[in-house]
Amino acid sequence: MLSLRDCLDYCDLTEEEVELFALHEHLPHEVAATVACSLVQTEDGVGQMDLCLAEMVQTAIRDGQLAKAEHVLHVYAQFRSAHPLAH
Repeated sequence: MLSLRDCLDYCDLTEEEVELFALHEHLPHEVAATVACSLVQTEDGVGQMDLCLAEMVQTAIRDGQLAKAEHVLHVYAQFRSAHPLAH
């Protein structure tokens, strides 16, 4: 059985990326890790994760949560670096 760390290492996601995805999708952390790992295996899935993080930044800014927006933007930049979108 794979551990959460094994799953994250396999799909090159950080715990912060999974935590934000879990928050956005209202999923338990372990379920979010499994779903996110599946998503980043395809270009469409990477696009979905990208959209999720972008929406979180926009929502935090709209709600005046600038510290949260800054944190999510940092995580988003890391995600984009590790999982660039093909055009």
